[in-house]
Amino acid sequence: MILPIVAYGDPVLRKMCTDIDSDYPELDSLIANMWETMYKANGVGLAAPQIGKAIRLFLVDTSPFAEDEDLSPEERHLLSGFKRVFINAKIESESGSKWSFNEGCLSIPDIREDVNRHPEIQVTYLDTDFKPHTETFDGLLARVIQHEYDHIEGVLFTDKISSLKRRLLKGKLANISRGKIAVDYKMRFPAQKKAR
Repeated sequence: MILPIVAYGDPVLRKMCTDIDSDYPELDSLIANMWETMYKANGVGLAAPQIGKAIRLFLVDTSPFAEDEDLSPEERHLLSGFKRVFINAKIESESGSKWSFNEGCLSIPDIREDVNRHPEIQVTYLDTDFKPHTETFDGLLARVIQHEYDHIEGVLFTDKISSLKRRLLKGKLANISRGKIAVDYKMRFPAQKKAR
């Protein structure tokens, strides 16, 4: 089932999300719905707050990035095969010199900005069987994971740009929260009563 994606301005996007356990109600269907929602919106990641749930859950499928001709064959191979669910994730460490990349967000349509992030991260998380993992990710993969991780921490990519750029985007962001934007996927706008 395709769920409405919560738009910028909704308080759920600013909440520090809570851990879940294997008893979380209908978790399998929630995850299946999140995959379907993300693919319908042409995203590479989706976090639970973006569908209105303040829980520490996000998923990532970087295969669309594998079509980038600027990447090495190894990078393309890694990105094309990476599809994962992260439950109760925690970034344990970030390393390397920050690098800039143009990011967007399904909750903030039609706005893209360069964001600086560390190139390498170490993450602990649980998979869908609630087995623990500790892994190191780098490059674009690390970036996508950091972006989704920020969502479960109540942080948006627009928080990571300069205050001047944020001021310049203020009107656009206000229009997004009011639903004054054309999108080709279902969204829920905080200043409106129903999803469209």
